[in-house]
Amino acid sequence: MRKTLRWLLSLVVLIGTVSIGSASAGAAATADGTDIKDRILAVPGMSLIEEKPVDGYRFFVLNYEQPVDHRHPSKGTFKQRISLLHKGEDRPTVFFTSGYDLNTQPRRSEPTQMTDGNQVSMEYRFFTPSRPKPADWSKLDIWQAASDQHRIFKALKKIYSKNWIATGGSKGGMTATYFRRFYPNDMDGTVAYVAPNDVRNDEDSAYYKFFKNVGSKECRAKLNGVQHEIFERRGEMVPRLKKWAKENDYTFKLAGSADKAFELIAQDLVWGYWQYHLESECDQVPSEKASTDELYKWADEIGGWSAGTDQGMLPYTPYYYQAGTQLGAPDYEEPLLDDVRRYPGLNKPRTYVPRDIPMRFNKHDKAMRDVDRWVRHHSSEMLFVNGENDPWSAEPFRPGRHTKNTAVYTAPGQNHGANIAKLAEDDRAKATRALMKFAGLDIDPGAKTKRLTKYDKKLDRPDKDELTLRP
Repeated sequence: MRKTLRWLLSLVVLIGTVSIGSASAGAAATADGTDIKDRILAVPGMSLIEEKPVDGYRFFVLNYEQPVDHRHPSKGTFKQRISLLHKGEDRPTVFFTSGYDLNTQPRRSEPTQMTDGNQVSMEYRFFTPSRPKPADWSKLDIWQAASDQHRIFKALKKIYSKNWIATGGSKGGMTATYFRRFYPNDMDGTVAYVAPNDVRNDEDSAYYKFFKNVGSKECRAKLNGVQHEIFERRGEMVPRLKKWAKENDYTFKLAGSADKAFELIAQDLVWGYWQYHLESECDQVPSEKASTDELYKWADEIGGWSAGTDQGMLPYTPYYYQAGTQLGAPDYEEPLLDDVRRYPGLNKPRTYVPRDIPMRFNKHDKAMRDVDRWVRHHSSEMLFVNGENDPWSAEPFRPGRHTKNTAVYTAPGQNHGANIAKLAEDDRAKATRALMKFAGLDIDPGAKTKRLTKYDKKLDRPDKDELTLRP
């Protein structure tokens, strides 16, 4: 199980705060003369949380009433947050989810930037505040979440009738893929970024192979050496961690102790490095002879000591629950740490979930194998974009030769932030052209295919507030 840094994946969220500016392009009345906000709020179950000003768009944060159980809609509902970045009814619409909570600031995912479209963003069920009360955790699975998306799509398709594309990065890419499998006729295309496919939870050899070959031999040796040295200095590190936690009112009930929290973070440092850093940055990795202060600070930058606290774990309970019941999680423990690790097997989903929530991995659940089989043999209009040096790409989705308009692209030397813009030139052109086709946009066959919007430093800038060592 991988843990939290203090920042969230820039690819997944791409948010910027936007100031009040000139009149937005979407401010005019819609085709039938009704203000777009009125049309949106006329959707049964839709309510407004707030509207925020943003140049060139209308931006709404909304609640949408959903069944707790889509198989039995009469057994209660909950309010699910979504946001809507409105460009125009004549534009394609991108359906984005991070697979986690909802960032309520305006932003454009890469497909939205490229197609100049609208964007609907969904908070994944059971993330606060989109959680039923009381919470029946058995209703947190990939089919229920896909059904949330299906209902939102059906409700808004009446307004946004042009092509729709589902997208997301990491767990959001997984979510977009599951949605496409369960409701294959909803979307006109899917772009899944850096989406892992842990179809066999008890088979993790791909990760061991990955870490034996990623990057250069010199960089691997340097990272392994400094990680081992941090374990060797456990006696100096843990007291610092305790002192920091006491000063900031952090606790370690879920991990079990500060010593266990130290081990949770320290054993994932090499993973965290390759997930969010490049081989070209390896010269910035401290040496084994560095001071304890320097090593402690570097470990915090790579792994985030707060990720081992209750306060760092609890917001992500829904993810850890799914990882421990249905999605699966890499059971990877670096053999080079066997002589210094005290708690083998600690880094599992159960550690991160409050003990009053029952959870057990369902070995008889066939959903993951079904999705994998469908992607291999029946998927269509799907793009998978991975990073060559991203640990989560060690177990990717693999469309087969009988799939239609479906492709996998790998960004050379890239990490968990891989996207279409970082692909090699030929692949970038092919992926861009496919995306535009999904969006229903006419592209001159002889013209160079490129994004239809200019870079906006507020809407498109990477967000440095959140990164995750989860998918």
